[in-house]
Amino acid sequence: MIIVIGIDDDRLTMLDPVLLTTFVTVAHAGSFSEAGRRLGLSQSTVSEQVRRLERLASRRLFVRDTHSVVLTADGDAMVSFARTILNVNEHARRYFAGSAERQRVRLGASENFVRSRLPRVLHDFLTQSPDVDLELTVGLSNSLFDRLEAGELDLVLGKRRPGDERGQLIRREKMVWIGTESTVVRPAEPIPLVMYPQPSMSRAMAIEALDKAGLAWRIVCSCDGLMGLRAAALGGYGLMVQPQSMIPVGLTELPPPSGLPELGDVEFVVAAASRHPCGAVAELTAILLQSNEEGRRVS
Repeated sequence: MIIVIGIDDDRLTMLDPVLLTTFVTVAHAGSFSEAGRRLGLSQSTVSEQVRRLERLASRRLFVRDTHSVVLTADGDAMVSFARTILNVNEHARRYFAGSAERQRVRLGASENFVRSRLPRVLHDFLTQSPDVDLELTVGLSNSLFDRLEAGELDLVLGKRRPGDERGQLIRREKMVWIGTESTVVRPAEPIPLVMYPQPSMSRAMAIEALDKAGLAWRIVCSCDGLMGLRAAALGGYGLMVQPQSMIPVGLTELPPPSGLPELGDVEFVVAAASRHPCGAVAELTAILLQSNEEGRRVS
C-alpha cells in the first residue's frame, strides 16, 4: 500500500512502505549499519532508501555524523506517520490474504436461546469451523422469520406454533405462566401482563388463552428485551409467559390451581434460507439438530 502525502508539480508524491520500513528501522537501531543488518541490506542500500524518502518528503529526517544518527523534528513526525501507515498496510494485507478463505453465517436467534444454551452450540460450531465469521441478530421469532424470507439472514433459531411448517423441528415444549413466589392471581380482576411487543408469539398465546377462558387482561409493561421483562415481573408488575425450560432467574412457574388457562406448546426449530443449505450454514444446522439428540437441548 502506498500513501499519498502531497502534490508537487502536478505529480502525486507518495510514501513507499519499503522506504518507511527502512526509515523506522534506522530510527530504532540508531545507525545505518545496524539497520542494514536487521533488514538484510547493505549499508549503502539503507542510506539510499533514506535519501529517497527525504526527497519524497522534501524534508531532512536525520542529522548524521561519523558517530551518530539523530532524528530531526521532521524525522520525529515521520516516525509517527510511518508507524500508522505500516500498521494500516499490514492490517489490509492480513484482511485480503484471509478473506478469500473465510465464510460468514448470518444467524438470527430469539433472545431465549441467546440467554440459555446457544453459547454451547456456538462453541461447538467454532471448534468445528474456526474460519467462519458469525453475524448474530437477536429478535422475536416472527420478525426473524420475516428477515429470513427477505434474504437478510441465512439461518434462524426460533420458535413456531404447532402446525406451522417453517424450519426443522428440534423439540416441543410447554408454555407456562411465571411470576414471583409471592404472586397472587385474582381472576375477578384483569390479569396484569408483562409482555414483548407485537408480533410476539408468547404475547399472542397468552391473550388467546385468556380470551378463550373469558378472563379480562391488561398489559401493564411492554419491553422488547427479556431482561426488561424480567425486571418488571420481579418488581411485581405482572405475569410473564415463557417456555418451561426458560424461566428467568428469580421467577417461578405458577401452579395449576392459580386459575390461569393452559397455554399450549411451542416448537423450537432451525430454519435456513435455502431448502438445501451447504457449507457453514449446513454445518451449524447439523450441530443444532444434533444437540437435541445428545440431550443438550438448545433453548
